[in-house]
Amino acid sequence: MAVAVLCVGSVSAQKFARINMQEVIVAMPEFAEMQKNLEAFGKDLQEQMEQIKVEFNNKLADFQKNQATMAASIKQMKQQELEQLQQRFGEFQQIAQQDFQKKEAELLEPVQKKAQEAVNKIAKANGYIAVFNTSVPSLAYFDEAQLTDIAVLVKKELGIVEKPATAAAPAK
Repeated sequence: MAVAVLCVGSVSAQKFARINMQEVIVAMPEFAEMQKNLEAFGKDLQEQMEQIKVEFNNKLADFQKNQATMAASIKQMKQQELEQLQQRFGEFQQIAQQDFQKKEAELLEPVQKKAQEAVNKIAKANGYIAVFNTSVPSLAYFDEAQLTDIAVLVKKELGIVEKPATAAAPAK
């Protein structure tokens, strides 16, 4: 009987916390820099896709304009060229999407790592045995009110300054 009481007593002494990691990461200055770099990368890919589109549209317009006077062999060759260009565009779109996703993961990884290191530091310093990430709910149930939200401490550790809410202007 005494063992059960000791066990229950030690469980209640354990500390648990929660944090919305997505909220913290989005607030980090590194995230804004990552977004800027990702947008530039996406813009470059978009420009390359646009060049292929323009090339295709120019060749298609030329083909449509002159097809009536083309020899059958030339017409067939031009049609194949257009089909190949269209196929190349489709392949480029798929590769560009994959490259974009890879770049996003590559740029996001150090930001996530820095945030996780801050969570680890705060959790250890404050004696938490577990910190639940509420931005990716993976538990069937937990009582948020019973868990300390450590977001403020983690943001402070990361040097994130919360902007004060602007007070409503007094009515005249």
